[in-house]
Amino acid sequence: MELIIKSRHGKVSERNRSYIEEKLGKLQRFMDGIEKITVELDEEQRRNDGTIQRAQATLIAEHGVLLRSDQRGADVFTVIDDVSTTLQRQIKRYKEKHWRRGKLRRQGGEIVEVPVLNGVLDTDEAPQPRIVRTKEFQIKPMYSDEAVEQMELLGHTFFVFRDAETSIVNVLYKRGDGNYGLIVAEIGS
Repeated sequence: MELIIKSRHGKVSERNRSYIEEKLGKLQRFMDGIEKITVELDEEQRRNDGTIQRAQATLIAEHGVLLRSDQRGADVFTVIDDVSTTLQRQIKRYKEKHWRRGKLRRQGGEIVEVPVLNGVLDTDEAPQPRIVRTKEFQIKPMYSDEAVEQMELLGHTFFVFRDAETSIVNVLYKRGDGNYGLIVAEIGS
């Protein structure tokens, strides 16, 4: 298992690094095939609460399993405990839904790179919105019901996946009425 620890405000102390490695290393007991865990640490200043610690952990495992936890708290150790507990709960939920029911239908995927727009338009008007963060992720073949479950596990309102039957890239999104929509890409001429 590869563990990547990043901090937006300076270096991660050796004490914090070893604590994170210890806590998140225990996740291997709950799930085989964890390939990578990325932890991003950040500090937020709040008017009433002072400095708040934030940790976001993204777990990538074989078969395209992607789990994420984003927690905030007063100190790094409490936040890492909360992240670890949340990921354990998500792993348990995933295993109950997929492994015990025999629904594991995923196959290998490919890495997709998202293009980045660098710079801001040079105008005297208000600054234009720009891309400030780029994420790379693997698009794994899956069925739409699996994509819904994956999106819910991540807590996102949309999810990009490759349909297991047609091999076409689809976008699943959550509608305002609580239902889901599916955008199916059509190759034009």
